[in-house]
Amino acid sequence: MTSLSAFLAQNAIKVENVKYVASKRFLDDAGDPVEWEIKCITSTEDENLRKTCTSRVPIPGKKNQYTPETDFNLYLGKLAAMCTVFPNLDDVELQNSYGVMGSDALLKKMLNPGEYSDYLQKVQKVNGYDTGFDELVEDAKN
Repeated sequence: MTSLSAFLAQNAIKVENVKYVASKRFLDDAGDPVEWEIKCITSTEDENLRKTCTSRVPIPGKKNQYTPETDFNLYLGKLAAMCTVFPNLDDVELQNSYGVMGSDALLKKMLNPGEYSDYLQKVQKVNGYDTGFDELVEDAKN
């Protein structure tokens, strides 16, 4: 029988930050691609983030009844920005160099569409989402 001590916070294995080359277009002084650093967020942080990306949508034909609807593109962009440790997407100089305001807007401006899509998948994997959103949609359809 396993003891409850295995579940104590001090005994849990910490999730390490992950280094990832999000783009081969950002090079260091030696000409090598710069690694980005991604962290895992807590479930509470994730829940709060989801709430900011969810709105109440009226149910057609039903007066004063609403259903929650999450903008998953907005959620994934904000999740990726929140999980990015390096580069610092909140740096004003970096945002000004791309002519944007906000870390999620900067991320979309820095990476091309393919790089951005790959980065979103990596961020989801770091946070324990082993199944991509597209796969979840396909599963829901079946």
